[in-house]
Amino acid sequence: MALMAERVMTTKKGPILSRRHVIRFSWKLVIMISVFLCLLALFKLHLLYELSSPTPLPHPRSRISSHSYKGPAKIAFLFLVRRNLPLDFLWATFFENADAANFSIYIHSAPGFVFDETTTKSHFFYGRQLNKSVQVSWGESSMIEAEKLLLKVALEDPANQRFVLLSDSCVPLYNFTYMYNYIMGSPRSFVDSFLDVKEGRYNPKMSRKIPREKWRKGSQWITLVRKHAEVIVDDEVILPVFKKHCKRRPPVDTRKGKLNLKLQKQHNCIPDEHYVQTLLAMCGLESELERRTLTYTLWNQSAAKLESRGWHPVTFSYANASSQKIKEIKGINHVYYETEHRTEWCRTNSTSVSCFLFARKFSQGAAMRLLSEEVFWQL
Repeated sequence: MALMAERVMTTKKGPILSRRHVIRFSWKLVIMISVFLCLLALFKLHLLYELSSPTPLPHPRSRISSHSYKGPAKIAFLFLVRRNLPLDFLWATFFENADAANFSIYIHSAPGFVFDETTTKSHFFYGRQLNKSVQVSWGESSMIEAEKLLLKVALEDPANQRFVLLSDSCVPLYNFTYMYNYIMGSPRSFVDSFLDVKEGRYNPKMSRKIPREKWRKGSQWITLVRKHAEVIVDDEVILPVFKKHCKRRPPVDTRKGKLNLKLQKQHNCIPDEHYVQTLLAMCGLESELERRTLTYTLWNQSAAKLESRGWHPVTFSYANASSQKIKEIKGINHVYYETEHRTEWCRTNSTSVSCFLFARKFSQGAAMRLLSEEVFWQL
């Protein structure tokens, strides 16, 4: 009887213990789910805050204010070159007719390249290369990094009040005095900047930091006042976004077959045609700009060129660098921006002026013709 009673008690306890175990497990599950839902809600709130919060703008570092500097104002000529300066002989003549107190020269070249009597024909460029440089590739963020390095070094001299970015194929269209008065006569930067609505270079992955309505496109060749140069050098927010999400599509390579087709579907973005324009728009500085470049470029838009490698600048040779062609470039007094239905009239102090002070791309032969015909002495 005792054995039977013990068996009965054991039989009755089994379901009770099982029920308690289920209840305890259910409570644990409810708690875990609740904690997970709370964490998920917190994450969504944090994400919503990031998306709705304005992108932090660059904070200029402590430098001598452009307003507090009282000495002669300089224009810093920033040459972004592959290695040497093939048109140094032309620029030497340009600088010879200038007051040394009114300009400075900085060169970003390949790492390790030195400008001395063996690598340049002009003493104006001796030792003017940056001590620190990066290897630059076309269509890569390294181009922006090189520009920032040039601006950073040039900002160390408080006399530098304007900053002109030039390529190794640029030529001046006027003499130094005219160019100096033109640039210094304006309190604005000259930055070609317009809405990019056609080419689809904007990457939606940028939207957390760069809203689509702030996305801009324009010429890489800019002329800046000191305040805007500081904004670009101090930026640590927008450039990382460009490095991650604005990349050039690999060029067409039919040898890769199906892989080539896959590569051509990738997002295509050219950083140096968007970075400065977008950054200044993000900082609310567009009202302080002349939204045009001072450097003329003739683009080859033929169907054959466009199909093979896209629009490409025409290189001026000796034959087509006539004084008549230069006169035509100097006669341009407005630029039309189709995407914005905007005409930018070129003025200085309410006076109509030529839009361009520089032009590219010029071969050595073309530069020699300009020099022989004394083109940039003619106003």
